[in-house]
Amino acid sequence: MRLLLIEDDLKIASFVLKGFREAGFVVHHAREGETGLHMALHEPYDAAIIDIMLPKLDGLTLIHRLRLEKINTPVIILSAKRSVDDRVKGLQSGGDDYLTKPFSFSELLARVQALIRRATGAKDATRLVVADLSMDILKREVLRAGKKIELQPREFSLLEYLMRNEGRVVSKTMVMEHVWNYDFVPMTNVVEARMCILREKIDKEFSQKLIHTVRGAGYVLKGNP
Repeated sequence: MRLLLIEDDLKIASFVLKGFREAGFVVHHAREGETGLHMALHEPYDAAIIDIMLPKLDGLTLIHRLRLEKINTPVIILSAKRSVDDRVKGLQSGGDDYLTKPFSFSELLARVQALIRRATGAKDATRLVVADLSMDILKREVLRAGKKIELQPREFSLLEYLMRNEGRVVSKTMVMEHVWNYDFVPMTNVVEARMCILREKIDKEFSQKLIHTVRGAGYVLKGNP
């Protein structure tokens, strides 16, 4: 999952970035409104977290501009303003949710996950199943033939991306964009290394192999031979 955080308070931004990256999200950060608007207009994100009080372009104007441009990325507003009027203004500007500071990361994570579920329109967006492999997004649990498989956060995100693209070949570049940050070193073999570890955990003990390499193209997870 790809998130955009637009927050000028570096302490808060560091707290949010660390939490979401440990939870397996790819998060891009902008410290002021104009840069955040440019990123939101030109890159696809599953959700955005936007502060109201931003330099150069305030959060409410930013969100309004996004909606005028038909960008429907779900937005949760962060603000120190607690009045009902402030909440109403935030939602009327095009925000989907409103969270006041200070806040707990667990609540922010739950709200972002809820926004993404609603945006997908899928009844079972938090549970993915391919053959005898299942993933519970909220519980962060993966089972193969009923056996629990322990994954590191990045491995979980990689498997989630493969499962959401079941039957479709995803290139190394696509994996790097969706599972790692854009500024990741392009010549690294980290994708191949992490995919090898994931195969060990998912396929090694089973006769049916789910993760396949398509030479010269990328990787694909298939439930059918």
